[in-house]
Amino acid sequence: MIELGINNLSKSFGANKIFENVGFDIKTGEIVGLIGRNGIGKTTIMKILMGHEDYEGEVFYRKGVTLGYLDQIPVFKEDYSVKEVLYLAFKDVYDIKKKMMKIEHSLTNEDNDIDRLMKEYGQLQERFELLGGYDIDEKMSKVTIGLQISDSIQKMKFANLSGGEKSKIMLGKILLEKPELLLLDEPSNHLDLKSIEWLEEYLKEYKGSVLIISHDRYFLDRVVNKIVELEYNGASIYHGNYTYYLMEKERRFIEAFNRYKENQKKINKMEEQIKRYRIWGKMRDSDKMYVRAKELEKRLAKMEKLDKPVLEKTKIKLSSKGFDRTGKEVLILKDIEKSFDSRTLFSGLDLTLFYQDSLAILGDNGTGKSTLIKIVMEELESDKGSIKYGSNINIGYLPQEVKFEDENISILEAFQYKYNITIGEARTELAKVLFIKDDVFKKISILSGGEKSRLKLCMLMYEKVNFMILDEPTNHLDIDSREILEDTLLDFKGTILFVSHDRYFINKIATKIGEIESKKLEFYNGDYEYYKNELLKKADSIVMEREQVNRSSNKNYNRKRVDDNEKIIKRKKKQLESIEIEIESLETYIDELDRKMLENSTDAGKLNEISIEQNDKKEALTKLLEEWESISEDIDSLS
Repeated sequence: MIELGINNLSKSFGANKIFENVGFDIKTGEIVGLIGRNGIGKTTIMKILMGHEDYEGEVFYRKGVTLGYLDQIPVFKEDYSVKEVLYLAFKDVYDIKKKMMKIEHSLTNEDNDIDRLMKEYGQLQERFELLGGYDIDEKMSKVTIGLQISDSIQKMKFANLSGGEKSKIMLGKILLEKPELLLLDEPSNHLDLKSIEWLEEYLKEYKGSVLIISHDRYFLDRVVNKIVELEYNGASIYHGNYTYYLMEKERRFIEAFNRYKENQKKINKMEEQIKRYRIWGKMRDSDKMYVRAKELEKRLAKMEKLDKPVLEKTKIKLSSKGFDRTGKEVLILKDIEKSFDSRTLFSGLDLTLFYQDSLAILGDNGTGKSTLIKIVMEELESDKGSIKYGSNINIGYLPQEVKFEDENISILEAFQYKYNITIGEARTELAKVLFIKDDVFKKISILSGGEKSRLKLCMLMYEKVNFMILDEPTNHLDIDSREILEDTLLDFKGTILFVSHDRYFINKIATKIGEIESKKLEFYNGDYEYYKNELLKKADSIVMEREQVNRSSNKNYNRKRVDDNEKIIKRKKKQLESIEIEIESLETYIDELDRKMLENSTDAGKLNEISIEQNDKKEALTKLLEEWESISEDIDSLS
């Protein structure tokens, strides 16, 4: 059943057209990701759907569908606590409860019509139960624990919270309301990794339909089953998650480009034939040849002419060439301790970073990730311990929010003046980070977060840095800017130390994970997926150890064992889900390689190249299938 339909939607602000010819629908149970570059109108679409913006075109809903959307932070009474704001999600239920209490009071008066009151009370009670009135505390607990809204936060005045904290509370309120169509604009903002992972599981089990705007590609991969890419002249639909969207978009581009080449071939052939007919007509003074030329020209005029497809993504071409190599050991932290007042963040923290390591620092909010970066950058002093840098270190720092000394000058002026080079040299360097033509004359003050990051990266590479330190570098960046940053860092030949909540970015860039836990760093020699699997193994190991203790001491061992097994099974099923997504993506990619082999059947060099890649992917697929079978067997043995 279609919950929402959009047809031929257009939107302008004055003379400025934002988008046109947009059409898509959302069916019951679908979780749809709405993506597109910054400024294309994603949030405007949300506002149109909620009736907050006018538009041209058609928008229709299933009759009676309930909508939920967090567009702005509402103003509540000054004395409202966070808990009271959350309980507003159950206003209808509490209204019924008040009526029931009123009737209960009336029943004590024998002069009232008892039969009528009992009938009315029964109807209200049935409605109260239907709306989940008896489960309110359980629902409340599930959401507040998941979003880490502690009891102390619930007692605080809503008006005293920060903007980010208010957004989190309003997200909780909307989830508690459980609308049939949920509209979420960047729901993972202001949440730490644990809360994001909880939200993913919550949305995967959500009974309604969901439309999500998000720059969190890992989140999109795990949650959505359909992608709508918004463009200026329409919307493209992809029936899968974010990884599927990437592969399918490339496949569609190749297909469109091949159609374009065939179309151009036919056009060129006809134009050559027309040219020949005219030459022959002139040489032989033959009207017949001119007639044929005119006939072909008419056919050519009626023929469909395809536009050349353009793959929007252009790769940055920064070079690490020429920078000085560091020694084998780049950074050594020994026995680092740091406290603020009576609160200790680190105690006995050790870290050794080697040449070409790419280490991601993870940890819950408030564990000191950014503080550790500041200690490494010598912006903060540790209370105890030592810091030692390797030989030939040239550090480059990319902060959360990039700022420049003078933001009233142009990109070109900033680069040229800083390094005292010619306009030509500056333009050459800036072109490597895709600042071309008139882009270089933009004032720094009007640049987006992604553009400022690009400019800063260009400067760092020009300075030949060999040790890059980044603090939440993907904050405020759209997906395109994040991918540009990733491409740059993947080509970087030096060492990287970074803090990030962006799991897709971490998974792509990190070769090691360092998690701040119990005031120390615990290391995992792999990417984010490896780290998650190791955590699951640890959790299983703890349960098994507890089981050994229970076997010898707990009278209720059998019941406890069943509970523990259920927990292990649940975790392993999550592992299976993650592996299944990877398997599906790899199978799709291998099918695409099969198609490429057919297309290049006469090109031996290309065939060999595709064959090598295909074998690699098949090996990876075999390993995943073996892992899937092993986990499935574990689940069967525990069931």
